[in-house]
Amino acid sequence: MAILNVIRRIRDLLLVKVLYRRYSIAAGFHAGLRVRIWGRDKVVIGRNFYIGRDSFIEADVMIGDNVMFGNRVAIIGRYDHHYQLPGVPMRLAPQIRDPNYKWKGLGMITTIENDVWVGYGSTVMGGITIGEGSIIGAGSLVTKDVEPYSIYAGVPARKVRDRFDNPQDLQTHLKLVQSKYYGKL
Repeated sequence: MAILNVIRRIRDLLLVKVLYRRYSIAAGFHAGLRVRIWGRDKVVIGRNFYIGRDSFIEADVMIGDNVMFGNRVAIIGRYDHHYQLPGVPMRLAPQIRDPNYKWKGLGMITTIENDVWVGYGSTVMGGITIGEGSIIGAGSLVTKDVEPYSIYAGVPARKVRDRFDNPQDLQTHLKLVQSKYYGKL
């Protein structure tokens, strides 16, 4: 088992230092198999990030510390192809990966704050914010901003409940993790 952990650490180091070297990825990064990460202008990933196998980041993102993605999670752009270009089939239209792309979606950042868990098979649309401490239920489609310390699920994702059952536990947690939301929620 120790040899497998060493192999995983070496693989993660190679991903960060070689394959994803143009991005800012902090310590504690771990990626499952067949993960792809791409952002046109910006990918910033905080400490202790886990991304499960077969997951994709295909948009500009800022991800906080202690975030985990289940398997088959996707962050995708909203305007990856210029689908309103008269006379040009969508398949042949300019796409956001093209250097000369000049349509919607440029500068759109997806923000995932600290301590977020995105469940298996969920899709997050570009340009939204998932608030600190939130949980996205498996199979959800996130199309709008998510409140901090809440649980969202469904297609489209809607708030199901708060993460903590009572305000005292929430405030204790916020204080212990030194959250920017301490005393504000």
